[in-house]
Amino acid sequence: MFRPGDLIAHRLTVLPEKAAPLPGKAAGAYLGLAVGDALGATVEFLTPNEIRHQYGVHRDLTGGGWLRLKAGQVTDDTTMSLALGRAILAAGGVRAQAAADAFDAWMRARPVDVGNTVRRNLIRFRGTGNPQATVCEHDAGNGAAMRVLPVALACYGQPEEKIIAASRAQAHVTHHNALSDAACETLVFVVHDLLAGRDAADAFQRRAEALVGAYPAFAFDKKRRENPSGYVVETMQAVFQGSVSTSSFEDCLLDVVNRGGDADTTGAIAGMLAGARYGVEGIPRRWLRALDGKIAAQCSEQAHALLALAGFGEPA
Repeated sequence: MFRPGDLIAHRLTVLPEKAAPLPGKAAGAYLGLAVGDALGATVEFLTPNEIRHQYGVHRDLTGGGWLRLKAGQVTDDTTMSLALGRAILAAGGVRAQAAADAFDAWMRARPVDVGNTVRRNLIRFRGTGNPQATVCEHDAGNGAAMRVLPVALACYGQPEEKIIAASRAQAHVTHHNALSDAACETLVFVVHDLLAGRDAADAFQRRAEALVGAYPAFAFDKKRRENPSGYVVETMQAVFQGSVSTSSFEDCLLDVVNRGGDADTTGAIAGMLAGARYGVEGIPRRWLRALDGKIAAQCSEQAHALLALAGFGEPA
């Protein structure tokens, strides 16, 4: 188990200025997010036992679930990420006001699902015009973490303080909470490690140790985190467990989404990390074929555009 007393302090160091991302990994991360979202949405809010009873092992992008989705359709995890990515590209960087405006427009368009904390703080934004929510200990949900990938791509290779400020600028629109911040920033740095081709086991170990050293609530061991809720601590525990205990994109996603609970979000975040680790070529073809084609195209296009904004071109 990771415990604060056992830790060697690790600074969340960023990449050398010239460390170009490996081909296929940025698009893999974005497509992985969408695939994990669509896969997990089918079994969202089911328990592991209910999933086993209904599906055995849930393996395919079949749609359905409580949202009655079409096969390959995604939820707010992906569509909020795409809304944020468009705002970043239009503003030339991560700007809190642009993010808040984009999220507000996204919600006005009546997406398939909106989280309670997101809804409450976007309604607050409409009334105040302030893109930063009030600090709230109860807003430790995973709604900011699920959409952090565009920040990771746009800030790749930048100084640590700039990355953290950008992560918080988007997160605080709806989730102004220290645990949410810590999760978002950890995910950004893990994505950066994986895009650069660093050893995945070492990256997960170091980043988990740093996270738990700062916030012991995130500690986890080999005991499987079943039925993870929307609480960002449980989300991170399930995602990290699934990531470190598997050796392929498919195995990671099947491990995580079949735990049930908030499976679209744990699936999206696990898919993001697995896609950055294994690249587009690591994502099963059957899942890419089943994914909504327009969403897949937007994910690939944004991945390249956001890296270009950061000063890194990735071969198409």
